[in-house]
Amino acid sequence: MNNAKQLTPLLRQLVASLGLLGSFDWKFNYKRLPLLKKDRENPTEPFPSPVMAGGYFAISTKWFWELGGYDEGLDIWGGEQYELSFKVWQCHGRMVDAPCSRVAHIYRCKYAPFKNAGIGDFVSRNYKRVAEVWMDEYKQYLFKHRPSLEAVDAGDISKQKAIRARLKCKSFDWFMKEVAFDQDLYYPAVEPKPSARGELRNKGTRKCVDTQYKEENQRFGLSKCISDDPKGTGEQNLRLTRWHDIRPEGRSVCFDASSSEDKAPVSNQCLTAEPDGSGFLYMRRCDSESLYQKWIWQASHLNIIEMVLDKDLLNERQRNEPHEFE
Repeated sequence: MNNAKQLTPLLRQLVASLGLLGSFDWKFNYKRLPLLKKDRENPTEPFPSPVMAGGYFAISTKWFWELGGYDEGLDIWGGEQYELSFKVWQCHGRMVDAPCSRVAHIYRCKYAPFKNAGIGDFVSRNYKRVAEVWMDEYKQYLFKHRPSLEAVDAGDISKQKAIRARLKCKSFDWFMKEVAFDQDLYYPAVEPKPSARGELRNKGTRKCVDTQYKEENQRFGLSKCISDDPKGTGEQNLRLTRWHDIRPEGRSVCFDASSSEDKAPVSNQCLTAEPDGSGFLYMRRCDSESLYQKWIWQASHLNIIEMVLDKDLLNERQRNEPHEFE
């Protein structure tokens, strides 16, 4: 059977995905990050990557078993890519992505979940094992973002800790500072202070953005500012984050424009209050003279707003070269 037509879109996707390294956020979601400047200069050359995607990799058989293989206490799936990645780097190895390699993962046409076999939430248990063995004091950040993990029983991890001791593996602090040193730029363990916070008042209408505790994909608008009406109610305590998005205080949802339009509605456009007093908000072409596109934050921190991370300086760094592990 000729499967070329079916595989063509997959191969195109593989080519399009070149040039990203593996990492994670503090909920243990696998993430891809941009390459450093040095690694972009030779896009076909292998580049160091902190974390592999899991499921497909090449490793020396001798080295794999010297590392103890996969933790036998990890059930079914979940966490294995972190366990092996941390183990390789911390135990004096090195892991690279090879852009010119081609490995395809063919999924089943119909989802067929694994039977639980009565072991409960095996993914959380796997994560807890990885955290307890390899992450040292950094595990607190994982537990902060996934509080349920603290109560999870990791089971017997003495064998894994013995492997770490036998191989004289390095600390997770070393891993974060020398291998995943750019992760904090994208997925910081501790959320930075907001650039601005409080009410967001429109100059033209003198009203404030009120998200009214709406959920995802629900429209919100403007209301009378609570600071002008102490008896007023609503959700007007907002924050401008390091990532230049606006979120209600204490929630992880962000302002977004409708994606139902043919063109990307957020490109070179500004948040605009409807002049008729209806309280509607829109994205419109920016007009530096329009008061309906001018906004005042209740409290701002200019030192944070103006702070620009020196990415060029970061890009001059290199992940550890092989001699570091000899």
